[in-house]
Amino acid sequence: MDQGDQKPSARLRDLLFGYRVSQAIHVAATLGIGDLLTNGPLTSEDLASATGTHACSLYRLLRALASIGVFQEGADRRFALTPLGECWRSDAPESVRPLAIFVGQPEHWHAWDQLLHNVRTGENAFHDAHGVSEWEYRARSPQAGEIFDRAQASQSRRAAGSIINAYDFSQFKCVVDVGGGQGALLAAILAAHPSLRGVLFDQPHVVARAEQTLRAAGVAGRCQVVGGNFFEAIPAGGDAYVLQYVLHDREDEQARAILQVCRHATGQDGKLLVIEREIGPPNEGAGTKFMDLNMMVSPAGCERTRQEWTTLFAEAGFQLVGACPVDDGFRIIEGVPA
Repeated sequence: MDQGDQKPSARLRDLLFGYRVSQAIHVAATLGIGDLLTNGPLTSEDLASATGTHACSLYRLLRALASIGVFQEGADRRFALTPLGECWRSDAPESVRPLAIFVGQPEHWHAWDQLLHNVRTGENAFHDAHGVSEWEYRARSPQAGEIFDRAQASQSRRAAGSIINAYDFSQFKCVVDVGGGQGALLAAILAAHPSLRGVLFDQPHVVARAEQTLRAAGVAGRCQVVGGNFFEAIPAGGDAYVLQYVLHDREDEQARAILQVCRHATGQDGKLLVIEREIGPPNEGAGTKFMDLNMMVSPAGCERTRQEWTTLFAEAGFQLVGACPVDDGFRIIEGVPA
């Protein structure tokens, strides 16, 4: 039945049970079902054998996902990939598998358990659930950190094409990607503009895993990799400083501190390019507003309106001069030294 034909109570029940879908997707992604079906359909028995799972239980999982279009179930419990399922393949250009694996991690779910506490008190849900911040948790758990980094890299790769098409990076000589993770976005920018040089900056243990990404894109010779702390100092000498999905992880005080460090590095002629979501008018933009909830629950950050971005830029010594739309509510928010 189309959602438009549903009674309000039925639609609300569908929304209420959304966690079933996200967890089922997480399990199938963790098992690598998308990769196993790359060469064609397989039975649930074949898939159970390949994944070391209980055949009947796996079949029940797969048929549920087939009912919402993730797989196609044929005769004899044989399953094939659909266009949605193709996105789970590890080698898909816009693979969602790393994100699906991350979203189902226990530490992420346990933080959402504390949403009511968060709303009642204003205290960060992740810290309440685990006793430490999200950043401290990952520092103590390298496996959790790697899962998060892979999810972030997949998000950057997925968005890179739209970002490059939306903004003219050819005007620059050196792009510094601040908090750039393993270099997925910067590698795409450099590959699209052979005259550009780049600097990838993030925590030392994060950029230590960037070499493979840069070499695969053929840009390692034009990219310097620097480890450090963006609350203290970032590399000077760039004429464009990019922060993708960095500031929404932080409340205003910390976000302002990061921007002030960027302001010191840009000098008088550099540009600041902040790639983030922008909260829209009332009753619109569900993706951005639920991401804002996620920022509240996990890293204790927030999404921002245009006016909030303008104010934050000004407090750090930048003037917001434009916001170029990309996809899914994202903007390339451009600032220049005030």
